Amino acid sequence: MSSRESDIISDLKDEKSRIQGVFSSQSLVKVGTGSTQKKTIQKTYWFVKELDDDQVEIQPLNINYVPSGPKSQIPKDELLEKFSPEPEFYTYTVYPKMRELNKTVARADRHRQKGESYSAEYEYSNALKVDEENIRANFGLGLTYLERGDKDKANNIFERLVKLDAAFEKEHKHLFNDFGINLRKQEMYEQALKYYSRALELVENDENLYYNVARASFAFKKYDQCFEHLKKALEINPEFEEAKKFIIYLTKNKLVSNKSLNAKG
Repeated sequence: MSSRESDIISDLKDEKSRIQGVFSSQSLVKVGTGSTQKKTIQKTYWFVKELDDDQVEIQPLNINYVPSGPKSQIPKDELLEKFSPEPEFYTYTVYPKMRELNKTVARADRHRQKGESYSAEYEYSNALKVDEENIRANFGLGLTYLERGDKDKANNIFERLVKLDAAFEKEHKHLFNDFGINLRKQEMYEQALKYYSRALELVENDENLYYNVARASFAFKKYDQCFEHLKKALEINPEFEEAKKFIIYLTKNKLVSNKSLNAKG
């Protein structure tokens, strides 16, 4: 058995032998109009990963045969009933492409950490040619631009990231935080505020997120909005010392309107 096959088998199975691999589904679609209309079978490939509670996560493959785009969950029984396993396609086509994509992003990360900005940009760009919605590559490229002060290019990445729900998932929290911090460092306050506000739509009960919205609001001189988000942070965590000190600063310097100060809640 080759080392690649061993890696694939190891990747396919965890300690509970959960499902992980490529499945396909078929649907009937109409092509053309009127008398020339025909019905044809359309085959779609999905990367599938088993979760808890008999649920599986499915994500479509893009034209480069790597998982890309929105993920969704379906019952495991539905997968087994309506989808067909594609083990050879996964083993010899999809898995190698996924592995190469991860290696490309890892090389880019190493270049960025070493301060090799243009080498990092090259590798991240190569990764995005394969998967334009790759979260690590988008964040990495955005951070590369921010760290070298290229605001226009960083703003293009920002506009892409705020549209990707996956950018705000827990697994990307470290990159998410770094990106927000660097937006503020570059005085891109409007983008930082929009960025954190977008995150609030997708993340619940995170006092640090409310605090970051407050900081972005303060930098943008939206003091009442800053005050309201600090209060929400303290509702979640009453022992949040930084939020307490921030509120004291706002009130001491009379930056908050009487309407906000007297509001209930």
